[in-house]
Amino acid sequence: MLNKVIAVETGQVSSSPLTGERALLRFVACGSVDDGKSTLIGRLIAETGSVSDDQMAALGRASARYGSTGGDVDYSLLLDGLEAEREQGITIDVAYRYFSTPLRTFIVADTPGHEQYTRNMVTGASNADLALLLVDARLGLSRQTMRHARILALLGVRHLLLAINKMDLVDFGQKTFSAVEDGFLRFSGQLGFATVAAVPICARDGDNVTRSSARMPWYKGPTILEQLERAEVGPDRQQPARFLVQSVIRREGDLRCYAGVVASGSLAAGEPVVVARSGRVSRVSRIFSFDGDLDRAHAGEAVNVELVDHIDVGRGDIIAPKDAPPDVADQFMAHLVWFDEHPLLPGRSYAMRIGTQAVIATVTAIKHLQEIETGLHVSGRLLELNEIAVCNLATTMPIAFDAYADNRHTGGFILIDRETAATAGAGMISFSLRRAHNVQRQSYKIDQAARARMKQQRPCIVWFTGLSGAGKSTIMNLVEQRLHGRGVHTYALDGDNLRLGLNRDLGFTDADRVENVRRAGEVARLMVDAGLVVLCAFISPFRAEREMIRERAGVGQFIEVFVDTPLEICVQRDPKGLYAKGRTGRAAHITGIDSPYEPPESPDIHISTSEHTAEEAADEVIHRLEQAGITRR
Repeated sequence: MLNKVIAVETGQVSSSPLTGERALLRFVACGSVDDGKSTLIGRLIAETGSVSDDQMAALGRASARYGSTGGDVDYSLLLDGLEAEREQGITIDVAYRYFSTPLRTFIVADTPGHEQYTRNMVTGASNADLALLLVDARLGLSRQTMRHARILALLGVRHLLLAINKMDLVDFGQKTFSAVEDGFLRFSGQLGFATVAAVPICARDGDNVTRSSARMPWYKGPTILEQLERAEVGPDRQQPARFLVQSVIRREGDLRCYAGVVASGSLAAGEPVVVARSGRVSRVSRIFSFDGDLDRAHAGEAVNVELVDHIDVGRGDIIAPKDAPPDVADQFMAHLVWFDEHPLLPGRSYAMRIGTQAVIATVTAIKHLQEIETGLHVSGRLLELNEIAVCNLATTMPIAFDAYADNRHTGGFILIDRETAATAGAGMISFSLRRAHNVQRQSYKIDQAARARMKQQRPCIVWFTGLSGAGKSTIMNLVEQRLHGRGVHTYALDGDNLRLGLNRDLGFTDADRVENVRRAGEVARLMVDAGLVVLCAFISPFRAEREMIRERAGVGQFIEVFVDTPLEICVQRDPKGLYAKGRTGRAAHITGIDSPYEPPESPDIHISTSEHTAEEAADEVIHRLEQAGITRR
């Protein structure tokens, strides 16, 4: 049940091993842009005595230069440290600050309000125990406020403090405050917060921030600071131990220990444990740190662990209690918040980081999007910037994880764009898919090597990429004729031919192109397993998918041939009439016209058709295949 006010009876808080006698509270400040987050946090820091006299003097000078308070101290400048932030009066980066009172110590993350910086807000909220969500009393609940509240709930933040700011601009009206509070409680009722408290404030003047406001005598509840001091937060239940292995350290003799961090629970010497991904069982023989040996290591502690057995353990492994292991699977369902300006395309591969594990992951299906205001499920084939969706994902190898609702440390992950290395999305795992446990790879005595020996050849994929009309199919046809004449067992896959059968359900949007190439790559890989030299002619406009096929094929079994023909020549040839249709608006998604082509940066074979005939290009490919040992003279 949601509580309008967090219950406070004694004002006592529990002690924390990280802060001595005063408990530590990590909280995030968020909300829509210009709602006053930085001003509120700056005033909290200053009025709790956490700012030195020199800093206050500097703040006064900065207020005179950058401030927006008419000559008064602008407390937002304590947090808006970037020059761009001060000039624009907004928060761009996440600002972490520390302050304390006699009752408690705090680490606060002041996060951006603009939609394009949602990723920063997620970063700040990922380790928060409580969220301080600001709302402009004049505007009420904005779409961005609702987005932040929904993301906070997904991230497992269970305690929320709603600061209804700028009450001075609504004449400190109780009806306005109650209307905003009631509206938020109706909206957040579906999100599952354990507690929600609302406080009317004027951050600029300090009303109800650290002291009660004489201008709002109708409000009898705690101030913002009092709410933060007395908030009771913590996990709903004791979490099992999760030791995340960061590195393997070889010690004197044949001893090995594993360096890492206890992400949750506690790990004790002598305890029976399991290495999650391999399922190997052992027992903890020793736990130690720079301070010496430990009987038990608790959550948040970085330690070294030794096991009684010399079993295979590496970076990314999770050591857990034998009777409470995490799940292990290569397919799972998760909520995903998308950060990238380029949409998520199902079938595209991304680098995935979960704890200390690093794998390649693909979104296999977008089950549904979540509408921000209502939470309703809506269909969608893409995931755009700042959208939230429930997705199925698959990884190239099994990973160990818990459901995010059970353990934020082992259930949360990020996806990274492999081209730009930018963080593209953040996810929260819900559960593993049954198919991940029901489907297992079947091994046979006759494998690729045996089939290749029978054919006396080296199987591989020769992938021709380039614009429509570049000459890919023509050159590939000539290459196959030459290989056939030498007794090489081949098969040719052409983009148009596959679209007449296997891929006839696909169009030409970016998402369809990704899926088209993914399917073609899987077919080619099966044929390579049969021992064939597979020749593929596909526009395949995106580098990410071509690299995915290279990785799936294996070392030395993917040769990329870039058929480099200028767009002007392709337009002149226009064998299918696509360019003419694209330029007159009769067709959409034409590569080179209104759809991008990403040329290979380092192709294995580079063919310039403006300098060579198709026959010469085929000869060059054959020559390079000879050098690679694919065919003999």
